[in-house]
Amino acid sequence: MPSHLTRLKLSHFRSHKHVAMTCDARPVALFGDNGAGKTNILEAVSLFSPGRGLRRASAEDMTRRPEALGWKISGELHVEGRPREIESQSENGASRQVKVDGKPAAQVALAKLARVLWLIPAMDRLWIEGADGRRRFLDRMTLSFFPDHAQAVLDYEKAMRERNRLLKDQARDGHWYAALEVQMARAGAVIHGNRQATLTRIAAAQAEAETAFPVSTLELTAPDDDMPDGEEALRTALANSRSRDMIVGRAMIGPHRTDLHAVYTAKGTLARDCSTGEQKALLISLILANARALANDIGSPPILLLDEVAAHLDAARRAALYDEIWALGAQAWMTGTGAELFTDLGDRAQRFEVSETVGESRVAPA
Repeated sequence: MPSHLTRLKLSHFRSHKHVAMTCDARPVALFGDNGAGKTNILEAVSLFSPGRGLRRASAEDMTRRPEALGWKISGELHVEGRPREIESQSENGASRQVKVDGKPAAQVALAKLARVLWLIPAMDRLWIEGADGRRRFLDRMTLSFFPDHAQAVLDYEKAMRERNRLLKDQARDGHWYAALEVQMARAGAVIHGNRQATLTRIAAAQAEAETAFPVSTLELTAPDDDMPDGEEALRTALANSRSRDMIVGRAMIGPHRTDLHAVYTAKGTLARDCSTGEQKALLISLILANARALANDIGSPPILLLDEVAAHLDAARRAALYDEIWALGAQAWMTGTGAELFTDLGDRAQRFEVSETVGESRVAPA
């Protein structure tokens, strides 16, 4: 059975003072006025995976105001037919703490339990903004296939920060650099290899599927094609780049410099040159391809979080999206301003109305 939530509780999280939801494995449709608190629920579900959630917010920013008491999210997550109790909480703005079945756990442990993918309006500009956002998008896809990817990214960034500090201080001791470059090369090679393997899986999933959404051709690129392949090659490149790096005060080679290049395959058009509607359709297509590839890879699709996705699709594409989600068997949490946006789902979905009164959000089955 696909991974899914059957219970979700929020306490003092964003606009929600208290929420208790019970649901089944079917898609979840949340509807209500803008500002009612729909996206806040999706953000809470996104915290069943590692990281800072779909808004990339700090733990302090997630607490309900004006109380600022801290917040707690808990839920029953079914993984391979087994219920697991997951809790995340933060007090006084401190980093969130995680428990799995009542025992403290590192955030990276969540990647081995819940595979969560999301698409939010802020990502609509993915193809026309900076490479940082595209790397984060790729790393979210990569994490869904390789749960240890998050740890490799953390290890790489920690070593890179320490090396950058040496560069800015104009340190000359080669032994310090060498030790950090070994760490960067080891983690960097894992990151690069995982990303390449992910793109291979996505390409296969797109090739095998019949979908109403456009297919994209994806490629991992680097400035001047300067991304060494393999741990030893990366270590050597970092050592050779010290003089140049010292001038700019940061590492100029490595997986932190790569970019995700996308082309609308049928038209041969760069994603950044496509219309706004085409760019949105390409993103939806990639999320669906990621979900199909995961279902093939691990036998279960991820939990999908699709914020305001229906509002930007015509009726035919909206119905096609719902059909693909249902065929996947994924528990997709979707938001929209009106219940009519989810009419095509029929009884294939469960519906909740989200409302807001005097600054407090409420959720009720519809």
